Amino acid sequence: MKAAVVLIVVISTGVAAWVWARGSIGSLPIRPHCTATVNGVSLEFDPDQTGSAATITTLAVQRGLPARAASIAIATAIQESKLRNIKYGDRDSLGLFQQRPSQGWGTPEQILDPVYATGAFYDALVEVDGYQDLPITVAAQKVQRSAYPEAYADHEPEARVYASALTGHSPGSLTCVLMAPQRNTEQVRGADGLTARARVLTRAASRETGRSGVAADTTGSTLRYTTAGRTGIRLAWSLAHWAVARAYDLDVVRVQVDGQEWRRSRPDQGWTKLPEGPSAGTVIVQVANGT
Repeated sequence: MKAAVVLIVVISTGVAAWVWARGSIGSLPIRPHCTATVNGVSLEFDPDQTGSAATITTLAVQRGLPARAASIAIATAIQESKLRNIKYGDRDSLGLFQQRPSQGWGTPEQILDPVYATGAFYDALVEVDGYQDLPITVAAQKVQRSAYPEAYADHEPEARVYASALTGHSPGSLTCVLMAPQRNTEQVRGADGLTARARVLTRAASRETGRSGVAADTTGSTLRYTTAGRTGIRLAWSLAHWAVARAYDLDVVRVQVDGQEWRRSRPDQGWTKLPEGPSAGTVIVQVANGT
């Protein structure tokens, strides 16, 4: 009898561990997380960390900076704050990059704005001669002046994977397992044809990615973004991955791009092929609507 009980406990513990590691059972999310997989390497962050990585990366894309700049910035933020916009630190350090108001990085309010803080980091990075060819630890140190400069190199693997996904160089490589959006009353369209949630999305997209969307359906909860040019598909994937990475904060429930789709309600499927999707360079993003 005791042996049977032990066996049941072992099996139950093993199943629980497997479920927790997987993060979902079918369409039922168990543990919110996001995963980027590039060249066979899979790395996982919490949704808020992934959202920070997305903001950092798309601001590099918006500025026309190389993926290397995003890798340096992500590695720096992992070391400084674990990719969280914290309101404390050593002495007067604050935010994603632990920038100090007393050292001229900005006011506390500005530094705690991830967009401002990331922009300030890139402003300093591009002044570093040949930063693209420097080791991450060297480039980051020239910006940060840290007491522990060698620590930045420890986070290069995560930074490179997430930068590759979020710059669009690795299509379909980033997915998130998330709980359903918080229940809310039905979203009513405003004069601009958008619901309140869609309006929040379009403001965030404009500020972080530099792109403006237009209403894509009569509900006001779906936006269409269009990229063009030789790099249009890559930029579309960058925007699509940004939308998935920011889905936790922005109540995104569906993203379509390049003949593929991510649905928040099907965390077990990741990106799936569509029989008919938006045209090349077009990204469709839908936010939750109704209860």
